[in-house]
Amino acid sequence: ACSEFSQKSCEECLKNVSCLWCYTNNTCIDYPVRSILPPSSLCSLSNARWGVCWINFEALIVAIAVVAGLILVSVAVCCCYCCYCRRRSRSSPGDEEERLARKREERRLQSLQRKHERKLKHDEIRKKYGLLQDSDNPYSRFENE
Repeated sequence: ACSEFSQKSCEECLKNVSCLWCYTNNTCIDYPVRSILPPSSLCSLSNARWGVCWINFEALIVAIAVVAGLILVSVAVCCCYCCYCRRRSRSSPGDEEERLARKREERRLQSLQRKHERKLKHDEIRKKYGLLQDSDNPYSRFENE
């Protein structure tokens, strides 16, 4: 079907999406769908037109690659920015103060626990050497020898 438009104009050839216009010999050929890019034996990329007549196939490939690259970079930047903003909003000043207060309370409880353990250990040592007063009778008589 595309060969019917040969020796006519590029615009008429490219009305059919499956056609490729080659400027070297002004022919309209079927686009080689088996290969992504048309082989140079069929038509060189600088002389091949597909989709529009005013841009050659090389420029079309470069333009599509640049646009796709820009889209990928912008999506990556947006994702990174959104993750950064979400992380910043999660750790607001109120949350930070609350976290610090929790840590301070945990440290205070650990300190009290260590203090209690030290007291128990010291009491055991006092008891061992007879220095611990009887808890039943705290007002016992002091004996001097």
